[in-house]
Amino acid sequence: MCGRYAASRGAEDLAGIFEIEKWEPEETLEPDYNVAPTKEVHVVLDRPLKDAEDKRPVRQLRKLKWGLVPSWAKSPEGAARMINARAETVHEKPSYRRAFAVRRCIVPADGYYEWVTGTQERELEVEGKRKRPRKQPYFVTPADGSVFAMAGLYEFWRDRTLPDDHPLAWWATCSVITTEAERTPLAVAPAEGPHALADIHPRMPLLLTPDRWDAWLDPARTDVDDLRALLAPPPAGLMRAYPVSTAVSNVRNNGPELLKELPAPEEGTLF
Repeated sequence: MCGRYAASRGAEDLAGIFEIEKWEPEETLEPDYNVAPTKEVHVVLDRPLKDAEDKRPVRQLRKLKWGLVPSWAKSPEGAARMINARAETVHEKPSYRRAFAVRRCIVPADGYYEWVTGTQERELEVEGKRKRPRKQPYFVTPADGSVFAMAGLYEFWRDRTLPDDHPLAWWATCSVITTEAERTPLAVAPAEGPHALADIHPRMPLLLTPDRWDAWLDPARTDVDDLRALLAPPPAGLMRAYPVSTAVSNVRNNGPELLKELPAPEEGTLF
Protein backbone atom coordinates (compact mmCIF):
# COMPACT_ATOMS: atom_id res chain seq x y z
CA MET A 1 0.00 0.00 0.00
CA CYS A 2 0.99 3.65 0.16
CA GLY A 3 -0.09 5.32 3.37
CA ARG A 4 2.73 7.82 3.87
CA TYR A 5 5.40 9.29 1.62
CA ALA A 6 7.96 12.10 1.31
CA ALA A 7 7.84 14.89 -1.27
CA SER A 8 10.63 17.44 -0.92
CA ARG A 9 11.03 18.66 -4.50
CA GLY A 10 9.78 22.18 -5.18
CA ALA A 11 7.50 23.31 -7.98
CA GLU A 12 10.35 24.59 -10.14
CA ASP A 13 12.22 21.29 -9.85
CA LEU A 14 9.10 19.29 -10.70
CA ALA A 15 8.33 21.61 -13.60
CA GLY A 16 11.68 20.76 -15.14
CA ILE A 17 11.44 17.03 -14.52
CA PHE A 18 7.95 16.65 -15.97
CA GLU A 19 8.10 19.43 -18.59
CA ILE A 20 5.27 21.34 -16.91
CA GLU A 21 3.67 24.02 -19.07
CA LYS A 22 1.45 25.62 -16.43
CA TRP A 23 1.59 25.99 -12.67
CA GLU A 24 0.29 28.68 -10.37
CA PRO A 25 2.44 30.15 -7.56
CA GLU A 26 -0.53 29.92 -5.17
CA GLU A 27 -0.68 26.17 -5.78
CA THR A 28 2.92 25.48 -4.78
CA LEU A 29 3.57 23.49 -1.63
CA GLU A 30 6.40 23.47 0.87
CA PRO A 31 8.58 20.35 1.10
CA ASP A 32 6.75 17.66 3.05
CA TYR A 33 8.69 14.76 4.53
CA ASN A 34 5.68 13.07 6.09
CA VAL A 35 2.79 13.25 3.64
CA ALA A 36 -0.30 11.67 5.20
CA PRO A 37 -3.81 10.99 3.86
CA THR A 38 -6.09 14.04 3.38
CA LYS A 39 -3.10 16.38 2.99
CA GLU A 40 -2.74 18.59 -0.07
CA VAL A 41 -0.20 17.17 -2.53
CA HIS A 42 1.34 18.04 -5.87
CA VAL A 43 0.20 16.05 -8.91
CA VAL A 44 1.11 16.23 -12.59
CA LEU A 45 -1.75 16.02 -15.08
CA ASP A 46 -2.61 16.80 -18.70
CA ARG A 47 -5.83 18.78 -19.00
CA PRO A 48 -7.17 21.73 -21.05
CA LEU A 49 -6.83 25.04 -19.25
CA LYS A 50 -10.03 26.34 -17.68
CA ASP A 51 -11.87 28.90 -19.87
CA ALA A 52 -9.20 28.71 -22.58
CA GLU A 53 -10.23 28.72 -26.24
CA ASP A 54 -7.51 26.20 -27.05
CA LYS A 55 -8.83 22.86 -25.77
CA ARG A 56 -5.58 20.93 -26.16
CA PRO A 57 -4.36 19.18 -23.01
CA VAL A 58 -1.75 21.20 -21.14
CA ARG A 59 0.68 19.61 -18.71
CA GLN A 60 0.04 21.17 -15.32
CA LEU A 61 1.30 20.95 -11.77
CA ARG A 62 -1.75 21.07 -9.54
CA LYS A 63 -2.49 20.95 -5.82
CA LEU A 64 -4.99 18.24 -4.89
CA LYS A 65 -6.14 16.56 -1.69
CA TRP A 66 -4.94 12.99 -1.16
CA GLY A 67 -7.99 10.76 -0.73
CA LEU A 68 -10.26 10.41 -3.74
CA VAL A 69 -13.90 11.49 -3.57
CA PRO A 70 -15.93 10.08 -6.50
CA SER A 71 -17.97 12.66 -8.41
CA TRP A 72 -21.18 10.81 -7.46
CA ALA A 73 -20.44 10.61 -3.71
CA LYS A 74 -23.02 12.18 -1.42
CA SER A 75 -20.31 13.41 0.94
CA PRO A 76 -16.49 13.42 1.17
CA GLU A 77 -16.45 11.42 4.40
CA GLY A 78 -14.81 8.34 2.88
CA ALA A 79 -11.87 10.17 1.29
CA ALA A 80 -9.32 9.05 3.90
CA ARG A 81 -10.10 5.42 3.03
CA MET A 82 -9.59 5.97 -0.71
CA ILE A 83 -5.94 6.93 -0.81
CA ASN A 84 -5.03 3.79 -2.78
CA ALA A 85 -6.53 2.03 -5.80
CA ARG A 86 -5.44 -1.50 -6.72
CA ALA A 87 -3.94 -1.87 -10.19
CA GLU A 88 -5.65 -5.23 -10.63
CA THR A 89 -9.19 -3.83 -10.22
CA VAL A 90 -8.95 -0.08 -10.83
CA HIS A 91 -10.59 -0.42 -14.26
CA GLU A 92 -13.77 -1.98 -12.85
CA LYS A 93 -14.34 -0.50 -9.38
CA PRO A 94 -17.16 2.10 -9.49
CA SER A 95 -15.14 4.60 -7.46
CA TYR A 96 -12.19 4.54 -9.85
CA ARG A 97 -13.14 3.29 -13.31
CA ARG A 98 -14.21 6.65 -14.78
CA ALA A 99 -11.12 8.41 -13.46
CA PHE A 100 -8.97 5.55 -14.76
CA ALA A 101 -10.39 6.12 -18.24
CA VAL A 102 -9.96 9.89 -18.46
CA ARG A 103 -8.40 11.45 -15.32
CA ARG A 104 -5.00 9.96 -14.66
CA CYS A 105 -2.14 11.78 -12.97
CA ILE A 106 1.34 11.33 -11.57
CA VAL A 107 2.00 11.89 -7.87
CA PRO A 108 5.67 12.89 -7.49
CA ALA A 109 7.54 11.66 -4.42
CA ASP A 110 11.02 11.09 -3.08
CA GLY A 111 9.85 7.68 -1.93
CA TYR A 112 7.40 6.09 0.48
CA TYR A 113 7.43 4.76 4.02
CA GLU A 114 6.39 1.28 5.02
CA TRP A 115 6.39 -0.36 8.43
CA VAL A 116 7.73 -3.82 9.20
CA THR A 117 7.00 -5.85 12.30
CA GLY A 118 10.29 -7.35 13.44
CA THR A 119 10.73 -11.13 13.74
CA GLN A 120 10.78 -11.14 17.56
CA GLU A 121 7.84 -8.76 17.65
CA ARG A 122 5.83 -10.96 15.29
CA GLU A 123 6.47 -13.99 17.51
CA LEU A 124 5.16 -12.10 20.53
CA GLU A 125 2.17 -10.95 18.52
CA VAL A 126 1.36 -14.52 17.50
CA GLU A 127 1.63 -15.65 21.12
CA GLY A 128 -0.73 -12.90 22.16
CA LYS A 129 1.79 -11.31 24.48
CA ARG A 130 1.72 -7.94 22.74
CA LYS A 131 -1.35 -6.54 21.08
CA ARG A 132 0.42 -3.52 19.56
CA PRO A 133 3.85 -4.66 18.36
CA ARG A 134 6.57 -2.10 17.75
CA LYS A 135 7.20 -1.67 14.04
CA GLN A 136 10.27 -0.50 12.15
CA PRO A 137 9.69 2.05 9.37
CA TYR A 138 11.62 1.76 6.12
CA PHE A 139 12.01 4.34 3.39
CA VAL A 140 11.76 3.02 -0.16
CA THR A 141 13.20 5.20 -2.92
CA PRO A 142 14.75 4.93 -6.40
CA ALA A 143 18.36 3.82 -6.02
CA ASP A 144 19.57 6.43 -8.51
CA GLY A 145 17.98 9.34 -6.64
CA SER A 146 15.42 10.06 -9.36
CA VAL A 147 11.83 11.08 -8.70
CA PHE A 148 9.41 8.35 -7.61
CA ALA A 149 6.59 8.96 -10.10
CA MET A 150 3.57 7.22 -8.59
CA ALA A 151 0.67 6.40 -10.89
CA GLY A 152 -2.45 8.18 -9.72
CA LEU A 153 -6.04 9.14 -10.49
CA TYR A 154 -7.88 12.37 -9.81
CA GLU A 155 -11.51 13.41 -9.50
CA PHE A 156 -13.71 16.48 -8.96
CA TRP A 157 -16.54 16.54 -6.42
CA ARG A 158 -19.15 19.26 -6.05
CA ASP A 159 -20.22 20.23 -2.56
CA ARG A 160 -23.94 20.91 -3.11
CA THR A 161 -24.26 22.59 0.26
CA LEU A 162 -22.28 25.59 -1.03
CA PRO A 163 -23.14 28.17 -3.69
CA ASP A 164 -21.47 28.03 -7.11
CA ASP A 165 -19.17 30.97 -6.41
CA HIS A 166 -17.89 29.61 -3.10
CA PRO A 167 -14.11 28.85 -3.21
CA LEU A 168 -14.69 25.45 -1.59
CA ALA A 169 -17.62 24.42 -3.81
CA TRP A 170 -15.38 22.05 -5.77
CA TRP A 171 -13.03 19.46 -4.33
CA ALA A 172 -10.12 18.14 -6.39
CA THR A 173 -8.85 14.86 -4.97
CA CYS A 174 -6.52 12.03 -5.94
CA SER A 175 -5.56 8.43 -5.23
CA VAL A 176 -2.31 6.46 -5.68
CA ILE A 177 -2.39 3.18 -7.60
CA THR A 178 -0.70 0.22 -5.93
CA THR A 179 0.52 -3.10 -7.27
CA GLU A 180 2.09 -6.29 -5.92
CA ALA A 181 5.44 -5.62 -4.31
CA GLU A 182 8.54 -6.87 -6.09
CA ARG A 183 10.00 -10.16 -4.92
CA THR A 184 13.28 -9.65 -6.77
CA PRO A 185 16.29 -8.33 -4.81
CA LEU A 186 16.50 -4.64 -4.05
CA ALA A 187 19.16 -2.63 -5.86
CA VAL A 188 20.47 -1.68 -2.42
CA ALA A 189 19.28 -3.60 0.63
CA PRO A 190 20.06 -2.96 4.32
CA ALA A 191 22.60 -5.24 5.96
CA GLU A 192 20.04 -6.21 8.58
CA GLY A 193 16.58 -6.24 7.13
CA PRO A 194 14.45 -6.97 4.08
CA HIS A 195 16.10 -7.93 0.81
CA ALA A 196 13.03 -7.43 -1.40
CA LEU A 197 10.10 -5.05 -1.29
CA ALA A 198 7.75 -7.97 -0.68
CA ASP A 199 9.63 -8.59 2.58
CA ILE A 200 8.45 -5.18 3.75
CA HIS A 201 4.84 -5.22 2.55
CA PRO A 202 2.89 -7.22 -0.08
CA ARG A 203 1.86 -4.00 -1.88
CA MET A 204 3.76 -0.99 -3.25
CA PRO A 205 2.91 2.20 -5.16
CA LEU A 206 3.08 1.67 -8.93
CA LEU A 207 6.20 3.42 -10.18
CA LEU A 208 5.91 4.86 -13.69
CA THR A 209 9.21 5.05 -15.54
CA PRO A 210 9.69 8.16 -17.76
CA ASP A 211 8.92 6.22 -20.95
CA ARG A 212 5.32 5.78 -19.71
CA TRP A 213 4.62 9.30 -18.49
CA ASP A 214 3.20 10.74 -21.71
CA ALA A 215 0.95 7.76 -22.42
CA TRP A 216 -0.32 7.63 -18.84
CA LEU A 217 -1.17 11.32 -18.71
CA ASP A 218 -2.77 11.51 -22.17
CA PRO A 219 -6.54 11.99 -21.58
CA ALA A 220 -7.23 10.96 -25.19
CA ARG A 221 -6.22 7.40 -24.36
CA THR A 222 -9.41 5.82 -23.06
CA ASP A 223 -9.21 2.19 -24.21
CA VAL A 224 -9.25 0.10 -21.05
CA ASP A 225 -7.06 -2.70 -22.39
CA ASP A 226 -4.53 -0.19 -23.69
CA LEU A 227 -4.46 1.58 -20.33
CA ARG A 228 -4.18 -1.62 -18.33
CA ALA A 229 -0.98 -2.42 -20.21
CA LEU A 230 0.52 0.70 -18.65
CA LEU A 231 -0.06 -0.83 -15.20
CA ALA A 232 2.65 -3.42 -15.74
CA PRO A 233 5.23 -3.38 -12.92
CA PRO A 234 8.42 -1.39 -13.56
CA PRO A 235 11.70 -3.18 -14.28
CA ALA A 236 13.14 -4.95 -11.25
CA GLY A 237 16.14 -3.69 -9.35
CA LEU A 238 15.37 0.04 -9.42
CA MET A 239 14.69 0.51 -5.71
CA ARG A 240 16.54 0.69 -2.44
CA ALA A 241 15.14 0.52 1.09
CA TYR A 242 16.64 1.49 4.41
CA PRO A 243 15.48 1.83 8.03
CA VAL A 244 14.55 5.28 9.35
CA SER A 245 13.60 6.62 12.76
CA THR A 246 10.28 5.65 14.28
CA ALA A 247 9.69 9.41 14.60
CA VAL A 248 8.04 9.22 11.16
CA SER A 249 5.24 7.20 12.72
CA ASN A 250 3.93 10.43 14.27
CA VAL A 251 2.37 12.58 11.54
CA ARG A 252 3.23 15.72 13.53
CA ASN A 253 6.93 15.10 12.88
CA ASN A 254 8.08 16.59 9.61
CA GLY A 255 11.58 17.41 8.41
CA PRO A 256 14.52 16.08 6.37
CA GLU A 257 15.80 14.21 9.42
CA LEU A 258 13.01 11.68 8.85
CA LEU A 259 14.85 10.48 5.72
CA LYS A 260 18.13 9.89 7.57
CA GLU A 261 19.28 6.31 7.14
CA LEU A 262 19.82 4.36 10.33
CA PRO A 263 22.84 2.04 10.44
CA ALA A 264 20.50 -0.73 11.64
CA PRO A 265 16.85 -1.13 12.69
CA GLU A 266 16.06 0.44 16.03
CA GLU A 267 16.36 -1.76 19.12
CA GLY A 268 13.49 -4.16 19.51
CA THR A 269 12.52 -4.01 15.82
CA LEU A 270 15.16 -6.18 14.18
CA PHE A 271 13.89 -7.78 11.02
